[in-house]
Order: sequence, then C-alpha cells, then structure tokens
Amino acid sequence: MPRYRWLAPLGGAVVVGGVAVWFFTLTPSRPAPVAPAPAATYVGAEACASCHRAAYDAWNTSQHHDAMQPATAASVKGRFDGRQVRNGTVVSTMFRRDGHPWVRTDGPDGAPTDFPVEYTFGVFPLQQYLVAMPRGRLQALPLAWDARAIRDGGQRWFHLYPGQIVAHGDPLHWTGREQNWNFMCADCHTTGLKKNYEPSTDTFTTTWAALGVTCEACHGPGSRHVRSGGRGGLTARLDERANVAWTVDAGSGRPVRSAPRTTTREIDVCAVCHARRAAIAGGYVPGAALMDFYEPSPLVSPLYYPDGQQRDEVYVYGSFMQSRMAGAGVTCSDCHDPHTARLRAEGNALCTRCHAPSRYDAPSHTHHTAATPGAQCVNCHMPSRTYMQIDARRDHSLRVPRPDVSVATGVPNACTACHSGRSAQWAAVAVRQWYGRDARGLQDFAEAFHDADAGRPGSAAALAALASSPAEPAVVRASALARMPAAAASGGAAAGAVSSSDPLVRLMALRVVEQLEPAEQIRLAGPRLRDPVRSVRIAAARLLAPVSGQLPDAYGAAFPAAAAELIASERYNADRPERRVALGGFLFEQGRTREAEREFRAAIDLVPDFAPAYVYLAELLRRGGAEAQAETTLRQGLARMPASADLHYALGLSLTRSHRTAEALEELRRATTDAPGEARFAYGYALSLNGAGQPDAAIRLLSATAAAHPGDRDVLFALVSFERDAGRLAAAREHAAQLLRRFPDDEEARALHQSLIR
Repeated sequence: MPRYRWLAPLGGAVVVGGVAVWFFTLTPSRPAPVAPAPAATYVGAEACASCHRAAYDAWNTSQHHDAMQPATAASVKGRFDGRQVRNGTVVSTMFRRDGHPWVRTDGPDGAPTDFPVEYTFGVFPLQQYLVAMPRGRLQALPLAWDARAIRDGGQRWFHLYPGQIVAHGDPLHWTGREQNWNFMCADCHTTGLKKNYEPSTDTFTTTWAALGVTCEACHGPGSRHVRSGGRGGLTARLDERANVAWTVDAGSGRPVRSAPRTTTREIDVCAVCHARRAAIAGGYVPGAALMDFYEPSPLVSPLYYPDGQQRDEVYVYGSFMQSRMAGAGVTCSDCHDPHTARLRAEGNALCTRCHAPSRYDAPSHTHHTAATPGAQCVNCHMPSRTYMQIDARRDHSLRVPRPDVSVATGVPNACTACHSGRSAQWAAVAVRQWYGRDARGLQDFAEAFHDADAGRPGSAAALAALASSPAEPAVVRASALARMPAAAASGGAAAGAVSSSDPLVRLMALRVVEQLEPAEQIRLAGPRLRDPVRSVRIAAARLLAPVSGQLPDAYGAAFPAAAAELIASERYNADRPERRVALGGFLFEQGRTREAEREFRAAIDLVPDFAPAYVYLAELLRRGGAEAQAETTLRQGLARMPASADLHYALGLSLTRSHRTAEALEELRRATTDAPGEARFAYGYALSLNGAGQPDAAIRLLSATAAAHPGDRDVLFALVSFERDAGRLAAAREHAAQLLRRFPDDEEARALHQSLIR
C-alpha cells in the first residue's frame, strides 16, 4: 500500500494551541508577578451605539446584521401560508402553527415530518431556514425563499437542488453531516462562536456571543474598549486606510496609493468568512493571524478554473488576492463601506473614484457604447456567476478579459458571457483588432495550470517557474506548488518556497516536500516545526511523523509541541469522520497503535457509512499481523456499502496477501469497474493479473488506463515493464519514450528508456 498521508489535505484539520509550558523559579529578589489582565469579553453591539451611533445605525441596516436571527414575524421573509414545493417524490409544505413558521418535509428517516423553524439564515436575495435536530444540531433546510421582487422572478419558494434526489441517510441530505450548521455555517453567521462538540456523546452545545455579524465580529471583543472609555482595547486595529489617499497619476490615469499597504490585517479579518477555507482551531478573535485558525484554499480545481476564475463558491478572498488591485494595496473597504457592506458608489462611479473617468469610462477604453452592458466596468472585469439558483456573485480577481486564454484552455470569459451566441475565437479576434495583440493580464498562469491539471508533459517546469517567481501573487505561487509533482521538486522550487514570507506558500511547499526522500523531508520541513504560523507547524508535524524518530536534536525538541497542536486540531473537528481517521493515521505513525485504533473505530461509530475508516482500520490490523481481522473489517464495511470501490480494492489486496487469487481478482475487478476513473485501482488490478499469469489482460488494462491518465507515472512504468517482459519491444520503447517526455528529470525513467534502446 502506498504511504498514506491520513487525509491531510485542506478538508478541515483543527488546532487548539501550543502545548509547551515553561516553568520559572522565582527568587526573592524578583518582583511579585503581576496578575494578567482579564481576557476581553463580548459586550454586544448596543454597547457600541452610544459612541459610534452613525456606524451602529449603518450596520443595523446591513446584511451582516441579518446574517442569522431567531425566527420571528419581523425576521421571517418567506410566506408560510400552505405553499408547497415538489422535488422528485418529496413534497414540502410551508405553514404556520400557532403563528410560528413550520415546514413539513422528509425527515432523517425519509418519512414526512413537521419541523418548527428556529432561525432565519440570510436575507437577500434569498433567505434560508434552520431546524433543530437531536444532540444540539441545527440543519439548513433545502428550501429557500426568493426575496427578490416579483418583477425579478422573486417572492416564491424554491428548492436549492432541483432535480437532485438525495435520499435520507446520504451525507448530502438536508439532515446529514454536510448540511450541518454547527460545522458548515455557524462560524460566519454568529459572533463569538464556540462550537463545543463532545465526542463521547456526539453532541454539540454550541454557543455564541451574538447572532449575526456584529461590531465585535470584526473589531474583536469590546469589554476593554468600553472600560477604557474608547481609548483602545480592541483586538483588531483596522486602520490600514487611516491617513491614506488615492491619487490619479496624470500620465497613466491609474490610481496611486499615498503610502504602501504593509499588512493584510483588514483583508484577513474579512477573509475569515469571505474565503473558501478550513478551520483548524477554535477561539479566533479579529486581529489574530488568519492561518493560525484557518487554511485558505489555493486556486485549484474544482473550486477555480485554471486561470483563477471562480467556479465553485469561493467567497472572494482567493479571487481578490490574485488581483492587481490587491498587489497595489487596495483593501476591501476601499470599495465597500465596512458598516453597511454596500458599495461606496454605484456603477462605474465606484471605479472612477480612483481611475480617471476620461481614460477608463470612455468608449476608447471599453470599446462599447455607454448604453450597452459592455460599458460597465464590472461586466468585463468582474463577471458574475450564479450560486444557489439566484445569487449572482462577482468574481473579485478583477481580471482583464482574456478570450485568447479561453481558446487555449476552455475557461469562460466575460466577452462571450454577454455575447452568448459568439465563440471564444470570435472574441479573441475582436480583442486583437482593438489592441493589435492579445490582451495582457495578471492571470498569465492559466495555461501552466491547465496543462498540469490535464497531466501534460512539461507542466512541472512551468509550475516550478511560477512557484519561484517574485512577480506572481503569493496565492498563485502557492497554487503552483499545490499542483507540483515530485519531479519538479528536485529543481529547488520547494526548497525555496518553504522559507517564503507568505504562510500559504510555505504550507503548499510542504505538500511538495512530502514527496521527497526522508533526508530531504527532514532538512526542508524540520525548521517549519517552529514556524510562526500554526497551520504550517501542523503540516510540518504531519509530514515528519513517519521519520520523527530520525530528527536531529534541534528539530526533535520542536516536534512534540507541533504534534500536540496537530492532535488538538484534529480533536477540535472530531465531529467529522475524516478528521478522526486523519488523527488515527498520525497516531499510528507515532507508534500509538491502540489510540489510533480507537480513532478509526470512533469514526465508524460516528458515521458507519464512511468507507475510509474501514480501509485504514483494516490496514492497521494488517500491519499488526491480523490479516483475518482486516478482512472481516472490510467485509463489514461492504455489508453497509456494497458499491464502495475503495473497500472492494482493499479487500482484493487483503485476499491477495492471503493467496486467494481468484477471489482477489474478482474484488479488484469490481473496484476497477465501479470506479473507472481511478488509475490506482486499475494499476493494482493489472499487477495482480500479471502476477496471476495473465500478462495480456494486464497490458490491455494498463494501455487503456495510460490513455485515460497519460500523466500517471506508475501506470506507464508498469506498462513498459510488462510489454518488455512479453517481448513487445516496439510498444515498450514507445511508452518508455512517452514516460521520459512526461518526466524528463526522472532518473529511473531515463534508465528504463536507455535499457530498451541499447
């Protein structure tokens, strides 16, 4: 079995803090210790109103204020008057009982059930509703009220996932774990949240200081500020724009900031909720380091298109941080009023606050007449994408339209979004006629990311160049590293990136270092055990766990504290089965086998239909010499999930080790059939076929797999070896050359190729 990293990717690790405690012996000559000041506490938005009335009144009209409220006559916008929504065979009815809103829909067991609405969620353009479930859970209904005006198609109920029939018991069912408010939503719709999950009872006692996004959600708990009479005491000083002005350069018409922005403090406060990220710890307060509590996602599929355009719901941050405006020092509140969250001006007037209108709000720049959509800055530079059926959100990468990139990679572009009957090629020709060349923009990484995602040869070198380029935004460098294969690491990209000034770059560099030999892992990841950012320390501990016994003293002394942070992080998210498995894997690599087994079994108890828990429990049992128990565990999983390709594959390997060849081949065949897109299943099945004396079948399977996955090194290696051993030298040479083209720095590939052409 390949070395398993125990579900480490961005899925949601969690950290609670360092564990190193230092004891100092006080001598009589030292002054008595001063008691620490009491921790700041939340005092509520009303405490801010007397001194900050204008800001308070503005916030009181904002969607931040309405992000989550108790379901009252004032807060509920939907009409609970007996209206119905049908999705498949499920009919949902919205009605009132004793004046309170209720919904009758399919419950956790699939039976129609009446649920009282506890909270509203959001307000415009749609409003969702939360229902209380046992053990402290709040769940988001799949039905929403369209709050838009009738003329815009609103004032109606609609299903958020029309046509998608999700059965009860499925994690994506509205009562399932993927629609759970406590994990998925609570952090960004409340202030001062404490998730408070108790693993022993699988219960939440979630609390908050206030519902909605209040003053203290951005400025920090206010008790010290109030006690000081407003003379400080807040945890976040959002003063990056203080005494700063934007002026227009007379020559270029472009804006210039009067002083460079030296921090990302304001952006980070917004990013806590306006980023696609995973929580790694509880207890965040504004002003704390973002990546001490969260891991933002890089620009990877399927969240983003290869050119960095938003694809899935990514909530602005990753888009904005790749933009020229972020690089020039723009902050969120340059464009958005921080208290209403509304734009500071409407239409092109927002942009011409900083960009000279004579140059930029003119047909010579827009190439469209004033009355057309193409004359609106946002339609070209911030194209929208609709989520949740009706919620159109602007892409904040503020890009130059690049139809030429669409021609090369198939990504969307703003031109054909408006000119829907036209092709990207047509738009690219039009742009060349305007400028005499293709447009130029900051997102010039698109083709490299596209080639890497497609597994095309030569992409490793392009990724390495991007990862090491100081001209690229940090999020782009991190995204190049996130795609980088092991072959590129030898060029030094990871070695340079692990000491980058940007924590996301360092974090993604560790993902590359993970692919290297142990000595290189220790050399490059060891220093990161003392990284100033918690998410990086955790990643280093996870990476070095298998070799922790080989660490030199300097790193060995730092490992326990980083490991403790990792364990605390996983325990914070113990409501997620993938995190229980990840913790079990880490403990197992530390030799803490009994604790690891408890975590794997706890994951099964938590979610009995989570296949990886059975797979890795079986692996632990196998390594302990209990192959029969491993087989039993896998069969128990298959009894619950008979269509799980992962379980069939793991059982096939177990039967192979038990020399039950015919049964093993059937299980491996089933895995390959059930998951035809998984190259590793086909690879393992082909090895077993060849070992069972069926080389022709193995070669046919590998040939088909290599065609579908041309960048899979293991598949190509096996195919060349099997063809060579079968005497098919011409085919072996052809595939060996293909292997070398894709992995030109791979010495094993070069040696294999040379052995065939002598």
